Amino acid sequence: MASASLFKPSPSTILDKSEWVKGQTLRHPPVSVVRFSSAAPAVSTIRAGPYADELVKTAKSVATPGRGILAMDESNATCGKRLESIGLENTEANRQAYRTLLVSAPGLGNYISGAILFEETLFQSTVDGKKIVDVLVAQGIIPGIKVDKGLVPLAGSNNESWCQGLDGLDSRTASYYQQGARFAKWRTVVSIPNGPSALAVKEAAWGLARYAAISQDNGLVPIVEPEILLDGEHGIDRNFEVAQQVWAQVFFNLAENNVLFEGILLKPSMVTPGAGCKERATPQQVAEYTLKLLHKRVPPSVPGIMAIFIRWAIRGGSYAQLERDEPEPEPVACVVFIRTCPSEHVPQDMGRKAREREGGSGRAAAAG
Repeated sequence: MASASLFKPSPSTILDKSEWVKGQTLRHPPVSVVRFSSAAPAVSTIRAGPYADELVKTAKSVATPGRGILAMDESNATCGKRLESIGLENTEANRQAYRTLLVSAPGLGNYISGAILFEETLFQSTVDGKKIVDVLVAQGIIPGIKVDKGLVPLAGSNNESWCQGLDGLDSRTASYYQQGARFAKWRTVVSIPNGPSALAVKEAAWGLARYAAISQDNGLVPIVEPEILLDGEHGIDRNFEVAQQVWAQVFFNLAENNVLFEGILLKPSMVTPGAGCKERATPQQVAEYTLKLLHKRVPPSVPGIMAIFIRWAIRGGSYAQLERDEPEPEPVACVVFIRTCPSEHVPQDMGRKAREREGGSGRAAAAG
């Protein structure tokens, strides 16, 4: 079984209790009272859980170089907006047809290693009666599931948000595993124009850590996604500064919750200027800042980074891609967002060609 170790200080390294003295002044003991024992420090082994080996295998498979993740975890409401835009009613049958189109492309597994599903999709079948999970697995694609319940206002913050969904997550992830899911996604956000406040950063990091621990306990590889929102007029250096702070807190809390780093995946947002910043960044600058952040903050034991390749219309319509000139400790894949028309009036081969084109672009980007 895979395991990790965490340094645990011996009792002699712990400070004496602070004294509450007359006048209500808090007096800390002098530094000289802090002593380190000459004996070897005690080491506690992090509980890896019964799924440790499977988690490591799944994470490596999803992070296979040259392949990426198909993000089809749109909620029923969001999916309905796409249907309504082409004159179709938001019904389960139409959503089923739309999702069938997404998963049925021949050779999709050549480009896609995992697919993030919405809860309805995980339990849904294609129009010809095959379970969507089985269709994916038959192509070598690992099914995943979105488990967060969305963003809500964070009380006591600077008009910031927190991600809900921890209530009942243990039973839900156990059910998702039984249905065939093998990884999970949880998205939380940090807003730079509103601070970010220390409260918002801690809440985002702690929520991610609890989600990751619960997911691993039930056999699901957690994709850790603390998204730095693009809103604001800040420059790329400010984004880099905030991202460093957020990722440091995230990994600290992951370790506190005994999360197996070898059994997680990261989905970072790229380091860019704010959307309202007058000084734009080139794809090369975005790549350099993003790679610098990953090298500074991501432990080498993490098996994969699932980067979002953003289409920069204002920069000539090219993809901002991670530079691959120097070796990296983790394989970099791409999260492919596929938008196709679900209408039964659109020829099936047209939709498939669109998916293959997008998948091929993602594969080329991941391969450098």
